[in-house]
Amino acid sequence: MNLNINLKAENTYDAIVVGSGISGGWAAKELTEKGLKVLMLERGMNIEHIKDYDGAMKNPWDVKHAGRLTEEMKRTHPVQKRDYPYNEVTEKWWVNDLECPYTEVKRFDWYRGFHVGGKSLMWGRQSYRFGDVNFEENAKDGYGNDWPIRYKDIAPWYDYAEKFAGISGQNEGLEGVLPDGHFLPPMDLNIVEKSVKESIKQKWGNERLLTIGRVANLTVPHNGRGSCQYRNLCSRGCPFGAYFSTQSSTLPAAMETGNLTLRPYSIVNHIIYDKDTKKAKGVAVIDALTNKTMEFYAKIVFVNGSTLGTTFILLNSTSEAHPNGLGNGSGQLGHNLMDHHFRCGANGEFEGFDKYYTYGRRANGFYVPRFRNVGKDKRDYLRGFGYQGSASRQNWQNDVAELAFGAEFKQKMTTPGAWRMGFGGFGEMLPYYENRVFIDHNKKDKWGQSVLAIDCEYKDNEKKMREDMMNDAAEMLEAAGAKNIKTYDNGCHPGMAIHEMGTARMGKDPKTSVLNEWNQMHEVKNVFVTDGACMPSIGCQNPSLTFMALTARAADFAVKELKKGNL
Repeated sequence: MNLNINLKAENTYDAIVVGSGISGGWAAKELTEKGLKVLMLERGMNIEHIKDYDGAMKNPWDVKHAGRLTEEMKRTHPVQKRDYPYNEVTEKWWVNDLECPYTEVKRFDWYRGFHVGGKSLMWGRQSYRFGDVNFEENAKDGYGNDWPIRYKDIAPWYDYAEKFAGISGQNEGLEGVLPDGHFLPPMDLNIVEKSVKESIKQKWGNERLLTIGRVANLTVPHNGRGSCQYRNLCSRGCPFGAYFSTQSSTLPAAMETGNLTLRPYSIVNHIIYDKDTKKAKGVAVIDALTNKTMEFYAKIVFVNGSTLGTTFILLNSTSEAHPNGLGNGSGQLGHNLMDHHFRCGANGEFEGFDKYYTYGRRANGFYVPRFRNVGKDKRDYLRGFGYQGSASRQNWQNDVAELAFGAEFKQKMTTPGAWRMGFGGFGEMLPYYENRVFIDHNKKDKWGQSVLAIDCEYKDNEKKMREDMMNDAAEMLEAAGAKNIKTYDNGCHPGMAIHEMGTARMGKDPKTSVLNEWNQMHEVKNVFVTDGACMPSIGCQNPSLTFMALTARAADFAVKELKKGNL
């Protein structure tokens, strides 16, 4: 490799943030606002808010292949094409798999976006707090290691994150399972969803609840950002700033301080360890455009490359003091990989609502919080699941195959179909030590780096849970009067939920964990990890809000420690 030697002073900052997604953006915001000079490194291209949302305002007829993948797209994206997020309009967000391969010891669908903003531009925006039950279960049932914090420790930071990001939703009083928050006005449930909500309440009382999803879409203007236009085209990037992303929210705040330097096309290869100080002194970077290498230096390093990207960097940061990866004295780095399991539930038809229709395209659905293995309920598996879903009217396309042409066809096109409602379960996966990632030195990426190998699978506990995920959904539909109820299990592989977590877990004991209660490495005190890699367990809730809160909390601690001279 060619070495680009710059004056060390020019490449020195107070803090380096690796990655620009949800947690990286938050780290940059918090550290710059506290007065630190920060370098944020992103391995992919720059994406400017509004200007670079190429597909945001395209009409359906402006999309050359109607959103479908070309054969060339399928060739260059053999992993990304496995599921719906990757399509013609969103192609630029998703990684070229041929340039960035990995090894699947067992099938793992690794969906990645290499650009400024990371998956904050593509996420599902569902935003739920973890409750007491989530922070306590590892200790109670013996799977994984105990969280080093409890809900009370992070609750103020959930408040802080919600107030800045803008989360719309409804408080429901389920403190132990799904704590309330600081919400903007909720989106509305539609007529069928309201009817089902009431039916569930009548049959199960406080045991089960259907509520509108808590989502990072604004229902009113907030912090200089516009409210949701109900287009449901969020995955293309939002010119109105109506959902939380790095571009709409944290990056402008960080830039406003004058303390941020953003460097795209910067692939962090490893963290540089100083054996004399026993700290990290910086990072080694490959320029993605020139393949030249360079070094950047800082007093603090926040690693926010997303779960597996972060863990690759840590595993690749070997030295005499850390032969098995940076901060890996516990042997836990790379282990305990988790993801939610889903694609499982039930749907049915509803009669008696033909005079009702919905207007706009709500970028949200309903949520049913976990009710299994809560309180007195005990199942033959551990942990539990929640549901997401929606009710809607079918459109004219459903019966076109049976029609020919003429008046009947024309009439059919103007008439909405039956109301249908679906419940899709999201289940918790236990932290298993044997579900792991490691570096495969026999395969290289476009830039000559070794790649990550992933060995991960769902086990019996997750499979048992899926029976309830189907049957409980059908039971609620039946109680609400649905017809033609059908359960489904479409199969699921780790990675598909795009909620990968674990591999650099927090814990109280350095012998069994990588990070302490402040997301600080036990062994390298000036390195912090606040993305999904840090999670000792994953609950059944969407995790991004927790990443935001943990990041803000860790940044606050890091700056205080720096000022005390401890870092």
